[in-house]
Amino acid sequence: MRKPELLAPAGDMERLRMAVLYGADAVYLAGTSFGMRSFAGNFSPEELPEAVAFAHAHGVRVHVTVNTMPRGDELPALPAHLRLLNDSGVDALIIADLGVFRMAQREAPNCELHISTQVSIANAACAAAWHELGAKRVVLARELSLEEIRVIRRDTPPELELETFAHGAMCVSYSGRCLLSNYMTGRDSNRGACAQPCRYQYALMEEKRPGEYFPVFEDEKGTYIMNSRDMCMIDHLAELAEAGVDCIKIEGRAKSAYYAAIITGAYRHALDAVAAGEPVDPVWRDEVEHVSHRRYSTGFFFGQPGQYTESSRYIRDWQVCAIVTDCTPDGMATLSLRNKFAAGDEVEIVGPDTRPFSVTVPVMQDADGLPLREPRTPQMVFRMQLPRRVPAMSIVRRAVDLSAK
Repeated sequence: MRKPELLAPAGDMERLRMAVLYGADAVYLAGTSFGMRSFAGNFSPEELPEAVAFAHAHGVRVHVTVNTMPRGDELPALPAHLRLLNDSGVDALIIADLGVFRMAQREAPNCELHISTQVSIANAACAAAWHELGAKRVVLARELSLEEIRVIRRDTPPELELETFAHGAMCVSYSGRCLLSNYMTGRDSNRGACAQPCRYQYALMEEKRPGEYFPVFEDEKGTYIMNSRDMCMIDHLAELAEAGVDCIKIEGRAKSAYYAAIITGAYRHALDAVAAGEPVDPVWRDEVEHVSHRRYSTGFFFGQPGQYTESSRYIRDWQVCAIVTDCTPDGMATLSLRNKFAAGDEVEIVGPDTRPFSVTVPVMQDADGLPLREPRTPQMVFRMQLPRRVPAMSIVRRAVDLSAK
């Protein structure tokens, strides 16, 4: 099979480094304006060239989102933004607005133009029309089945690339078109500021009984009737490739660097195994359970994903303890603390192209080489002996039930 590109999220420079080092073929990110994730760190005009240079040095492409629907008073700032992206060496722009698309053709001639999932492309005619206008790739609507994707691939020019989301959060509405957040909180979903009111628990109030709330129960735990599951297609990468998908995309620019690393690494190993005709090592399937997530489904690829109505809580069973910044050939690692842990704790180590393995934490050393049983200060630098050398940016983590706290 032809191996699809793996496209990973990069909300800021730390997350970009993680995605790149853990195996992404391409990353997608945003500048400080015109992107759909305003709560991600995003990249300033000064940071963008640095981000592109780092990715390109590792053979990784950079796609930048310009996928809001700008108002008229925002348009004057757009040409300069597009020229900045073009001059920074960005490989592709992800666009939703036709006017922005035409402007990008003029102002960013070196960038490929990809059509955002915000356009909700759900049929071959729409996909082909964007290709005729000059689009290199379309990001298909999340709401499509595998069979519908096969038909779009069959009925569109082979030069048009098809991209689809394969992992991450899903919207209760047609992707990005919900007005609930804007109505309830004034935070606009199309500006990347969604407050996710679909995750709230609701009650019923009768018109003549103001202030009296009647719970709406599906069972004794209540109901979350709009609570969508997360998508996970790591078990079905061969089917995605067979359907004609050129790029699989991981959702999550607003999520942590740990998420970017673990999910990218898991899909990298799974994709490589599937492309080589080999079984996927179960450890990589298990890795997607090691990040904060809601109950998984296979999206709409095989039919309706169904709702999970018991709660809207994330499953959080693992905690990052530290990040490896350097490691000697004999396994003496220099680390930066993220969460408290101590000598005697059982932890796991996972890293770029490094299969997870468990260790019992030994007595560590502080910056002066003195014995250290429990590093406590956030970002504290300390040393720990590991059984073998691991790459920089490897992660030390431990199992912990954060949902109970």
